[in-house]
Amino acid sequence: MCNYSRFLLATFVKCYFFASVIALALISCDSKRVYEDNVEFEDRAWKLNAPVQLEFSIQDTSLRYNLYLDVRNTIDYPYARLFVNYSLADEASKELSKQLLAEYLFDQKTGKPFGSSGLGDIYDHQFVISKNLSFEKPGKYNVRFEQFMRQESLTGILAVGLRVEKAEK
Repeated sequence: MCNYSRFLLATFVKCYFFASVIALALISCDSKRVYEDNVEFEDRAWKLNAPVQLEFSIQDTSLRYNLYLDVRNTIDYPYARLFVNYSLADEASKELSKQLLAEYLFDQKTGKPFGSSGLGDIYDHQFVISKNLSFEKPGKYNVRFEQFMRQESLTGILAVGLRVEKAEK
């Protein structure tokens, strides 16, 4: 191996290492996040009989929290809007909140996808479920999402998830 090739290889390795460190630092700097998880669907479709259930813990009841619905879809999704039933329950299964979420994934007139894209035809969305929510007691809480499009298999929905973050004062 010639000296120039060694120099290029060493430079590439250094650049890759520093880029990895910076990316890791940016990802871990999310100090507002309390919980975030997404459930990916097989066959790139959300089945009617496959509700998403997620559990998170709240320790500090003096804080307020924001809850978000995370959705990852492709341009294969056949509608502009997505309807999702959402419910929040405490660890005793007492329902604290329930609502029908209706969110646009595409512009109704142009069909242009909303959300952020990093992988070609895949788009990520984050929709507000609740702002400045307070929890009465510490413990575990459960969120359930069900697609309410009344189709057995909802093509183009790759993943659905929940983000819980500390609300700004």
